Amino acid sequence: MVISSKLLNPGEEIVVSTRTHAKALLLPLLTLLLLLVVGVAFQRFASDWIDGTVDDLVVWAVLLVLALWRFGWPLLVWLTGSYTITNRRLITRSGVITRRGHDIPLSRISDVAYERDLVDRLLGCGTLVISDASTNGQVRIHDIPHVEDTQRRLNQLLHDLHRGESRYHEGH
Repeated sequence: MVISSKLLNPGEEIVVSTRTHAKALLLPLLTLLLLLVVGVAFQRFASDWIDGTVDDLVVWAVLLVLALWRFGWPLLVWLTGSYTITNRRLITRSGVITRRGHDIPLSRISDVAYERDLVDRLLGCGTLVISDASTNGQVRIHDIPHVEDTQRRLNQLLHDLHRGESRYHEGH
């Protein structure tokens, strides 16, 4: 479970709890690997024309800072973001230093759609497009794992809500 149960109201149950698909970390991971290759190449080839441990330490320190910036920060952002659908609302939370949250009551959702491009289909994720009755109009939640299943479950919740059923039933 990605979200703390302390954020739930009495009688509220989690139906879907997830974070952005790990594809968000692919480019940062490739950058980390490239930085490692640069560091090893410098260690191997530059030692012939630069003599000194200080130069090696400076290069590795710079590469470490770049790795923290290009991989560590995106990883932290990925770990702290979450999307949760309960039997009453859609909850989004994001941010490392400044936390942002957005809750949409299910009763305000008018339509749920999804989009999947070729890469999304290969990786098993997609964008959930939620239309609500607010002035914002649409909320797009990118890179949701198993987006079709999430859309079906949310549609079932909305259907149950409109039929007057207040609780989510796992068998649906």
